[in-house]
Order: sequence, then C-alpha cells, then structure tokens
Amino acid sequence: MRRTVPSFAAMLGLAALSLATPMAAAQTVTLGGTTISHKGLIGVGRIPAAERDTFGETFGSLSGLALDLRTWRRAADGTYTGTLYAQPDRGITRVGAATNYTPRTHRLDLSFTPAPNGAANQIQLGLSLADTKKLTESNGTALTSLDPATTTAGLGTRPGFPVLPQASTGRLSVDPEGLVLLPDGSFFISDEYGPYLYRFSAAGVLLGAIRPPEALIPKRSGRDSFSADNPAAGQPAPSPSEPTTGRENNQGFEGLAASVDGRTLYALMQSATRQDGGAGGSSLRRHARLLAYDISNPAAATLKGEWILPLPLYTQAGVQQVASVGELVVLSSRQFLVLARDGNGRGSSSTASLYRAILVYDLTGATNIAGTAFDTTGTAVAPNGVLAASVTPATSAVLINLNDNAELVKFGLNNSSSSNSNTLAEKWESLALAPAALGQVHDREAAAVERDRIADDDIGHVEPRRVDHQ
Repeated sequence: MRRTVPSFAAMLGLAALSLATPMAAAQTVTLGGTTISHKGLIGVGRIPAAERDTFGETFGSLSGLALDLRTWRRAADGTYTGTLYAQPDRGITRVGAATNYTPRTHRLDLSFTPAPNGAANQIQLGLSLADTKKLTESNGTALTSLDPATTTAGLGTRPGFPVLPQASTGRLSVDPEGLVLLPDGSFFISDEYGPYLYRFSAAGVLLGAIRPPEALIPKRSGRDSFSADNPAAGQPAPSPSEPTTGRENNQGFEGLAASVDGRTLYALMQSATRQDGGAGGSSLRRHARLLAYDISNPAAATLKGEWILPLPLYTQAGVQQVASVGELVVLSSRQFLVLARDGNGRGSSSTASLYRAILVYDLTGATNIAGTAFDTTGTAVAPNGVLAASVTPATSAVLINLNDNAELVKFGLNNSSSSNSNTLAEKWESLALAPAALGQVHDREAAAVERDRIADDDIGHVEPRRVDHQ
C-alpha cells in the first residue's frame, strides 16, 4: 500500500528545522510504500557568537533540539512562533582534554518567516534565548563534561542507578547530545560517554539512567571503561586509547527522538560499535544500532526493539568513508529522518563538505536483534564491518542534500573550499520537525498513533527487557 505524508522544506541556521509546507516545487523520494517530498530551503537564521546564556557563559552549540508543539502557532500572515529547547554539547576541548563545563539545556523563543524564493538577508529564523538550566544530581551537585576517570574512580555508584561514568572529581560525567521532551516537562538526553540515556525533571534534576545492552558499553580489559580518551589535566589517558568492544570514543548515542504519542524512545548510535567494524577505522563503522525503549512508564523503561541502520558512504581522497549520525527524528514506528554528515566544513581543516544529508530510513522487514546474542560482547553483528547474514538491515534513501549549492545560494550560503562567514560549518548535529498548519499537529499525532498501532503487530515479538533505571 502506498501512503503519502506531508512534504518538508528545510530551514537552515545553527539548527535544521523542517516544515510541512505547500510552497515551491517538490522533490520526492519513495521508501517502504511511502512517498515523502521536500520543497527546498525557505529560511536561515543565526545566533551571535558572543551570545551568553543566563549564567553569563558562552551559549555554545545546538547538539540536540526539541520543539514544544504545544506552543507552536501560525499567524494569519503565514509566520510562526513557538518554544524550542536546545541541548549543547560537552563544551570545547583544550589540547585534547574536555573542560569542566556543566551540562545544561536552553529554552529559546523561536520565530519563523518563510521566504520560499530566497532572500538577501538571513533573518527568517529568529532564536532568542529565554532561559538556561544546569543539570544536577538530586543533592544539587552539578554534572560535568570532564572525561570519565580511567581508574575505578571513573565508575560512579548511586543508589538506584546503574554504574555511571564519573570524573576524577567525583562528579558524574555526561557528554550530552540528543534531547526529548515529555508531556510533564521532564526530559531525556542521550549521552556519548556511557552511552546512556538520562531522564531529568523539568528543573534539570537527574531522575534515572538507562544502561543499554552490554554490546554498546565501552570495555577495556573486559571491564567498563567510559573514558573517551580526552583526559583532564593531570589525569592518565586510558589504555588502550579505544575500547576493545562497545562504542567508539565520542561515538555514543548521538540521535534521540520519541514517538508522537510519547510512549517510545528511540536512540541511535553515531556509528558502529568497535566489534561491529569500528575497530577497523572510519571506513568500516557503517552498521549503527537504533534502539527502541517502551517509556509508557518513564521510570521503568524496557527495551523492545533494536535494528541495524547502514550509514551512508562517501569517498575522500580516494578512500571510502562512513558518514556519522547527527540527529534522529521519528516519522512513525517504521520510518525516521536521520541527519548524516562528514567531518568537513567551516572550522575544520577541509571546509568543503563531501557528505551532509537528511535521509529517510525504513524498518520494514528489518531484523529486530533486541535481546539476542548480538546484545552481548561476545557476538558481533557486523564483524570487520560485514553484516551477519541472518540480519536484514533498514533501507534508506536521501531526502535532502544539505550541501546543494543551488539551494544555499538563495540565502547567500555556500559549501565551498573557499571558506567565508557564509560557508556551512563543520558540525551539523540537530534536526527538528514542525507542521505548517496548526491542525496538522493533531492530524500528525492521530496518524502516527494509528501507524504505531498497526506496526506494533509486527515489530518483532521480542519480549521487552527491563533495563537499569532509578
């Protein structure tokens, strides 16, 4: 059966936001019986480099986005307003060492005036900082972005929690990436150190932690070792520098999203684990894992699905490379948008990006490996980067080429080796989706709930497994 879903128009800035809109000529892709279209770049926005948060510190990056659809409004003149929550990364690194930056979330007031034909300015997307919350433990102790210690001090223990990444200072270490809002104001963030999924209260207080299958946990000498080889000053580097199994350094849970009904949390690894090809370098780390957790009760999450998403390939200097995950957005229980990119762009040694795109992934027919031997450290799902014959991966197709200079030039932007202030920056790690009409919020919710109900009938029939949490 062929289904058609609303089309999208990409909006570029420090973030990428997609809107279902009737403007411009559509470019379409069909996958899993669903046709999806996008209608080009319709707006750009900037945040000043000198922007400070409510604590007077540098605003930082937008590594994760969560649009509060309850606040999303469309005016009669076709403009939009709403509230956007943003998750900055762990902060800058100095001489290879992560800094003692306190993880936090930002709340921004968003405005958008579409310009489907382009514009001479870059003011269509307005982002105004409204508030910042630092993330803390229940006793008020702030979390840190410092690299977890390489000794036993790096294994933090808290009542009701699994073993947690911890800095030599005794503070819990988090390298935050994705962000998901829950209806009660609490939220989940995804982390690269663990890689873990953390739940916080609306005030930013740590409530619980989801420990993923052991296949994802970084191990050195057979033991948990959460260091990402960015040791703080005076601290020893891990040995070996990379884990033997589990996530690669700085390649943990990059993408995070929730189903529209809020009952399922999806987390996507930035690339394959060490045993699944990551140990062979960036050219083999293609088979990333997407995990699905039932969070009907957020305090008692259960793993109900896990699939392989083959990441895009590109060639640089004649060598095959694998694009890394930047972000994840849910379309239904079977289809997702994934932002994938190389490491090039303004700010890196090579300013011309060779791959930066938004893809549609479809799980139809994909093997659900949750709860199987592939979740253990002893059985790789893709040894040496070759996927096991018993596993069928998700399929994918490119929806939006973010490097398309024909679209970028409409707003004075470029993807070029001749870098200037309008050259797209290196790290693209955030993506959000919003409806063009208010009615589409409810229409999309109803449609997604129905699709999830139908798809749940064949999601794999793997018994949900309780995970560590508070």
